Amino acid sequence: MSTEAIRKVVSDYFAATRAMNIEAWLATFADNAISYDPVGAPPLEGHDSLRQFFQGITAAFEKVGLKEDKIFVSGNGAAVLWTGHGIGKNGREVSFEGIDVFEINEDGKIQKMWGYWDPAAMMAELQA
Repeated sequence: MSTEAIRKVVSDYFAATRAMNIEAWLATFADNAISYDPVGAPPLEGHDSLRQFFQGITAAFEKVGLKEDKIFVSGNGAAVLWTGHGIGKNGREVSFEGIDVFEINEDGKIQKMWGYWDPAAMMAELQA
């Protein structure tokens, strides 16, 4: 897998979050992908679980998305330092940050993903 191909799928993933486009976001994942988002929570397996996760996060927001600040590609994966920004349905603004680690398969899809961030802190800030 080329560095450019890995960067593309990672960039597509983050662009889909900013567009709040669930279909484009799911298209970056392999059908049998596994996501640990956040790490420590039960894994999300396959598109149905990923769809529920995305819908759960975006349900609280008028607008939300992640911007990749730095992408580090190595082998068939990447680690990404990111910043999230959102405006809740209650009008509150929220900022949060984290690191995502991606394993990309031979088809150029995310096979595994590990998200290091604190969704509880984000939701608490949104509701403060």
